[in-house]
Amino acid sequence: MNSNSNCGDVGILAIEIYFPNQYVEQSELEEHDGVTKGKYTIGLGQQKMGFCNDREDIHSLCLTVVQRLLEKNKIGYGEIGRLEVGTETIIDKSKSVKTVLMQLFKPSGNTDIEGVDTTNACYGGTAALFNAVNWIQSQFWDGRYALVVAGDVAVYPPGPARPTGGAGAIAMLIGPNAPITFNRVRATHMEHVYDFYKPDLSSEFPTVDGKISIECYLSALDCCYERYCKKENRPDVSFDDFDYFCFHSPYCKLVQKSFARLCVNDYFLYSDKEQSDSKYPDLVPFKNLNLKETYFNRELEQAAVKCSKTSFEAKTLPSLMIASMVGNMYTPSLYGGLVSLLVNKNAESLLGKRIGMFSYGSGLASSMFSLQVSKDAGRVESLLASLGDIPSRLEARTALPAAEFTTILKAKEDSYNKAPYQPTASLDTLTSGTYYLIEVDPQYRRTYGRRP
Repeated sequence: MNSNSNCGDVGILAIEIYFPNQYVEQSELEEHDGVTKGKYTIGLGQQKMGFCNDREDIHSLCLTVVQRLLEKNKIGYGEIGRLEVGTETIIDKSKSVKTVLMQLFKPSGNTDIEGVDTTNACYGGTAALFNAVNWIQSQFWDGRYALVVAGDVAVYPPGPARPTGGAGAIAMLIGPNAPITFNRVRATHMEHVYDFYKPDLSSEFPTVDGKISIECYLSALDCCYERYCKKENRPDVSFDDFDYFCFHSPYCKLVQKSFARLCVNDYFLYSDKEQSDSKYPDLVPFKNLNLKETYFNRELEQAAVKCSKTSFEAKTLPSLMIASMVGNMYTPSLYGGLVSLLVNKNAESLLGKRIGMFSYGSGLASSMFSLQVSKDAGRVESLLASLGDIPSRLEARTALPAAEFTTILKAKEDSYNKAPYQPTASLDTLTSGTYYLIEVDPQYRRTYGRRP
């Protein structure tokens, strides 16, 4: 690439995901926690939860995914001009994860790389992505690729929120002439709320108000969708305009309810009320409700889930594979949905299609935007081929008993922010090519290695 390259069709050229090599079955966790059978698997829609032992942290996750993306796609380290990281897993209040990643670039001599970390709960990856796209479309672009990394370790204390954890990292190569590009319209909603936050710097656990968090998520979805439709500047915009739709996924059941919420929005916002009644007959009994007062209306929710079920299964269910099998990865969650969709569809079913994307981060920050899949079969097939190993990687992971999972998380809690610290987990728990923590020295400096 060079600065004179055609800067058209800016988007995602390549994408890679990394998730830990061990997980706990949610059904076994139900039994271990003494909760009603199905509470996590049916109630939350979760099947397995990936987690890290003390050999992995936010730095190692991001080191691993960046190395794999560039190696797999044969991209030289000198070809990257911007590196943006989105994460809420903070292990240093000053030094960014991006600076740790720079050790990968040192052998190439490339230190001319813009960008640092962006933090706001699960939204940081989207902010990093927008920054990268804006850079390439700006007068400051120097012709090189941008690299976006989203990674987190999502953990909760014992209790009802713990099964909504997970861990992983995603790296996206951004540049022109891409198989997946960004459509012009974006809609954003931000406000000040305390739904999920991390004020205690001595702990990696968040403070969560579950009910407020759900209301914030759904109200942000309402705001972004209404603004997106207005910015499209057409009176008949609806969720039918999207061939597929990916959501940030705290847990899979919320995604299904959120998709149904789009259906509710269409019903309330559509200008032709007679046609709206005909299209959504199950929602007619609720036509006189105030939309902003329906976040916990179970009857409306059930009616919306029912009338949107077929569309949900076609447009969004294929995007929930990683969310169900790995859990909530925080900043990578939305893009894990995109990866899942790509893995579960062939090129023919994706060519020319429009993918809606809803990003949410507590506190709160949210955006809705859409991606356009190229009609160039060669470009799309090449992207899909690079993701072909993901199902086998998910299958090859090791299941650990719920009791051992609990013990590992307790040990990590007890050693959090300790220095010096020597990890105790065996390197045999890691797959080849994975970066791992060697030690934390008395000055809190972390050293990493890579498993052969």
